[in-house]
Amino acid sequence: MTILLFGITKDIVGSSTLSVPTSSATGRKVPKTVKELKQFLGETYPELNKLSSLAVAVNNNYAEDGELINSYDEIALIPPVSGG
Repeated sequence: MTILLFGITKDIVGSSTLSVPTSSATGRKVPKTVKELKQFLGETYPELNKLSSLAVAVNNNYAEDGELINSYDEIALIPPVSGG
């Protein structure tokens, strides 16, 4: 599963995209929902947990924590944005 990163999330991860394993070959639970994906990413990149908010878009639509995700979905992490 490939995730597009923007703003501070890109800085934290060090790349504009991130691949998440879609099989349990790593021994870690494979994320099946948006909430599980956030938890997976928070464990892998603890700095993400410090953000005041973190929105997830699935197939160009904002997604709630309970939404199911699949390896073929287009997923993006959208950090808090400050305007001015």
